Amino acid sequence: MSTYSAPGRVNLIGEHTDYTGGLVLPMAIEFETRATIKSTDDGLLHLTARNFNETASYDLAAYPMKGRHHWSDYPVGVIGLLRQRGVPVTGLQLELEGDVPPNAGLSSSASVEVATAIAVLQNAKVAIPPAEIATLCQAAENNFVGGACGIMDQFVSVNGTAGHALLLDCRSLEYELLELPESISVVICNSMVKHEVAHGEYGDRRGEVEAGQSALVSVVPHIKQLRDATLDDLESARASMSPESFARCRHIITENARVLEAREALQTGDIARFGQLMYAAHASFRDDFAASCHEVDVLVELARDLPGCFGARITGGGFGGCTVNLVAHAHAAAFKESLIARYQEKTGIVAECYVSRASDGAIARLR
Repeated sequence: MSTYSAPGRVNLIGEHTDYTGGLVLPMAIEFETRATIKSTDDGLLHLTARNFNETASYDLAAYPMKGRHHWSDYPVGVIGLLRQRGVPVTGLQLELEGDVPPNAGLSSSASVEVATAIAVLQNAKVAIPPAEIATLCQAAENNFVGGACGIMDQFVSVNGTAGHALLLDCRSLEYELLELPESISVVICNSMVKHEVAHGEYGDRRGEVEAGQSALVSVVPHIKQLRDATLDDLESARASMSPESFARCRHIITENARVLEAREALQTGDIARFGQLMYAAHASFRDDFAASCHEVDVLVELARDLPGCFGARITGGGFGGCTVNLVAHAHAAAFKESLIARYQEKTGIVAECYVSRASDGAIARLR
C-alpha cells in the first residue's frame, strides 16, 4: 500500500471572496490528511477513517449520487468524479487519517478530498493538471457533499509551497507565490466554537452575497462578478438589494482591496502594515459580513495587546473556528501561552493553539 498526503490551510487574508471571482491569500499548513491506498478487484470501495475508528463500504456498480451526511461523503464524492473523468477504479482499499483539526476553519475537508484525489490518481498512474484536481475536489464538495465552498481551500492544498503564501485569483486560477519572512510565525488559535460549512449560516451568507451580486450585475452592465465592482458601483445598486446583501457585498469589495494591499506589504517587507490589514479584515468580517462570534472577537482583541503580535483575524467560514495571528518568531511561544491563559480567564474555554510554517501542497510532496 502507498501513502500520499495533502495539507489543510489557513487563510491569511481574503475571506468569502473566492466564490465571487475574488482574491485570497492563504498558505498550506503543517497539519495534513494521509491517504493509504491499495487496488482490489472486488468492485467495492472500502474506506477506513483511522481518526474515528470507522469503516464504510460502497459497491462501485451502485455508486451513490449524493452524500449521506457522513465522513465518507468527502472521499466518495471525489472518487465518483474521478471515475466519471475516466480514471479506472476496479476496487479500492483507502485508509484516511490526519491531524487537521475538524470544524475549525482549517479545511480538514479539503485536505481529505485532495489526499484522496492524489492517492487515486497516483495509484491509477493517471496525471491531470493541478488546477483540475482542485476544481474536481471543489465540485465534489459542492455537488456531492453539499458544502458551499469556493476554490481556495482545495487549490492551496494542491499547490501550496513551503515558506510562501499563495495569492490566488479565484476567477482565472492564476496564482503568485509570496515569500513569508522567516522572522514571523503564524499562530493559529482555535476558539473551540465549532462551525458546520455544509449547512446553516455559511450558506445563508453566501446566498446573501449572490443575491447582492445578481442585483449589482443587473444595475451596472459592465460588471460580471462582484470582483469587478467598486464601492461606488455598489452604492448605485443599493436600492436593488436588501441591507444585508449590501453589507455582505461591501465586505467583499473592501476585502479584495485589502488582499492587494497585503501583497504589496509582503513584497516590501512591511509586516506592520500587513498586520493592520488583518485587523481591518476582521472588523469587516464581524460587522459587514456578520459572521464572527463573541469568542473569536475576544481572541482577536486579546492578541492585539500581546507583545510581538502584528495582526490577528478570524479565518475560515466564520461563526466560530480559528483566528490567525502574525507574530514575531521570538515571541511566538510566549504569545501562545498568554493567549490561551487570557482566553480561558475571559471565557472559561481552554483554546488550542498551533504554530505552523507555510507547508508544501500535495503536488510538491510528490517530487
